[in-house]
Amino acid sequence: MGFELGALLGKMNILSSTSDHTSVVSLNVFIVLLCICIVIGHLLEENRWMNESITALIIGVCTGVVILLISGGTSSHLLVFSEDLFFIYMLPPIIFNAGFQVKKKQFFRNFITIMLFGALGTLISFVIISLGAIGFFENMNLEPLKIGDFLAIGAIFSATDSVCTLQVLNQDETPLLYSLVFGEGVVNDATSIVIFNAVQNFDLSHVNTSVALKLIGNFIYLFITSTLLGVVAGLLSAFIIKKLYFGRHSTDREVALMMLMAYLSYMLAELFDLSAILTVFFCGIVMSHYTWHNVTESSRITTKHAFATLSFVAEIFIFLYVGMDALDIDKWKIVSDSPKTSIKVSSILLGLVLLGRAAFVFPLSLLSNLTKKSPEEKIHFKQQVTIWWAGLMRGAISMALAYNQFTRAGYTKLPGNSIMITSTITVVLFSTVVFGLMTKPLIRLLLPSPKHLSRMISSEPITPKSFIVPLLNGQDSEGDPGAHVPRPSSLRMLMTAPSHTVHYYWRKFDDAFMRPVFGGRGFVPYVPGSPTEQNDNQFH
Repeated sequence: MGFELGALLGKMNILSSTSDHTSVVSLNVFIVLLCICIVIGHLLEENRWMNESITALIIGVCTGVVILLISGGTSSHLLVFSEDLFFIYMLPPIIFNAGFQVKKKQFFRNFITIMLFGALGTLISFVIISLGAIGFFENMNLEPLKIGDFLAIGAIFSATDSVCTLQVLNQDETPLLYSLVFGEGVVNDATSIVIFNAVQNFDLSHVNTSVALKLIGNFIYLFITSTLLGVVAGLLSAFIIKKLYFGRHSTDREVALMMLMAYLSYMLAELFDLSAILTVFFCGIVMSHYTWHNVTESSRITTKHAFATLSFVAEIFIFLYVGMDALDIDKWKIVSDSPKTSIKVSSILLGLVLLGRAAFVFPLSLLSNLTKKSPEEKIHFKQQVTIWWAGLMRGAISMALAYNQFTRAGYTKLPGNSIMITSTITVVLFSTVVFGLMTKPLIRLLLPSPKHLSRMISSEPITPKSFIVPLLNGQDSEGDPGAHVPRPSSLRMLMTAPSHTVHYYWRKFDDAFMRPVFGGRGFVPYVPGSPTEQNDNQFH
């Protein structure tokens, strides 16, 4: 008995050491591939067709081919695709950095339009793709797909790729378009995940008006609570750093606290089943407006580059991951008996993606234009085409949701589920590579020439100075945006120029109540060698 137990423990140790060795080998390969992507991306920086996402995706596919050849056609990836790896470790730094670096003036100026596209638009796309999937796939005998699966397909393919979207436009050259495309991407991701979770949690055997209202109410609740959680986490970090002056002893503590508080906000949202994407995004916005100004100058530089670097590496890792997993031979073996069906399903899904996006971008753009008085604020047709095109790419979020719905621990033996997984992979590869390659030339063709861009370029300084610009403030930080704005004497006057009055009253509230408590622009943190007494009210 003792001998058998000793032999069993010996085998377990051998397996453990083998597993550890495999993990070390996998990590080494991934690190080498990340370095290769960075080098090639640098060399192709000026290329009119390529971008970092496409480069990483192609390298991932090529690596998958090499691994297939080495393994004799048994495996194409080093790691099994994990939704937890994506949602818990890779996505948070990307979304947080997006909120931390975003130009707040443009984002909040177009907030209503962004919500129209990101929330209502995603819902419209979900309905069209779901109805299309039901209409086309029910007659194709894709066992064992049911109504819940078809609705999940609508949520999966309504999710645009926010990682790709961030690389489509330059926020300094086209601030309006960048804020719309980027803002819609973040809200879209959150909305798609909320819809996906709702489809899985609700009883879909009796779909009626009551269920639809519950879905809408659930989304509104999740949006508000997720946003508030992110704001509270950001304000708490600002208050702690402002009151305790971490920089007097160690700037490392300041940087570490900002990173941990940001990640804590994301994990708390996951814990309470909220939208972690929205939470960490608004946490990033609040931290850039308050917390960032409370730390020492060296910490500001460090946090800016640290967040950007983590986001950059996570983006590349995701596309490498997706590219390698796309050639997983087990999934393709199951659908090899019906290649025509797989191609047909992929083509239908791609067509539904094109239709679903067009169905809301152009009508909602028209609706948004009706509320705009200034021609510069309206979304012109060429800009609408750019917005439509920029959101056609599908990526890792679609992959993660598809794996969640149609596999167990990354694997499936059911033909219908395998077809949906391989079709998702096909749509992701095609949209990212083909549409991605055409994005830069299309934007250069559609957007005005540089000499006409001067009136569109934001007056907001480039990062990191952009953090100095107050939230919702369209003027220079030294001026008072509301100093020469007449008070509206009627409702009509208020509707014709609402942005100026909102900016003005926000500045008054921010200066009077928020900054004395949470710091922000103008606050001077403790610096070794300087007097310990700080002037907390030095804002102007």
